[in-house]
Amino acid sequence: MKFEYTGRHVDVTDALRRHVEDHFSKIDHIFNDSTANAHVIMEVEKNRQKGEILLHWREHALTASDTNADMYQALSRAIAKIEKQAVKLKKKIIDRNQKAMPTSAVAPTPEPPQGDGREDSAATATRTPRIVMARRYAVKPMTPEEAAMHLSEDANQFFVFRDSDTNRIGVLYKRDNGDFGLIEP
Repeated sequence: MKFEYTGRHVDVTDALRRHVEDHFSKIDHIFNDSTANAHVIMEVEKNRQKGEILLHWREHALTASDTNADMYQALSRAIAKIEKQAVKLKKKIIDRNQKAMPTSAVAPTPEPPQGDGREDSAATATRTPRIVMARRYAVKPMTPEEAAMHLSEDANQFFVFRDSDTNRIGVLYKRDNGDFGLIEP
């Protein structure tokens, strides 16, 4: 873990640095990778000692601050708040990963073709449609005109975008006559 210190109206001493790093070493098992960056801000105003911690970890920002008459207490309590937030976030990430169902469990198994290759109209009417392939698209904010320009350059039949004016999701599709159709919620 990388530390950065800022002192506002206070000198950041080696003892304060050791205090913060010792407390973080006790909860280092939560941050099991080295990508965490902590910015510790210490501020003094009259009799108030304020300790604030900004922690960037796994594309998340955790923040905590505490005010006390003692800087060591303020920093300890801020670190405890960061620990609670990190544990909650890590549980959320673990639960999300463990609850994911494999696609083989969700998607039905394809049925082999039966008969001589000709489909019976009665059998076609009773068969339920299947989702053949699903894709994820990056939804970017843009105007419908910009989406039309992207769609005209693309081989796809539709384009998903977020309207920059209304902030709603829209789908632009190619019509048979060469025009574009717009679907909005």
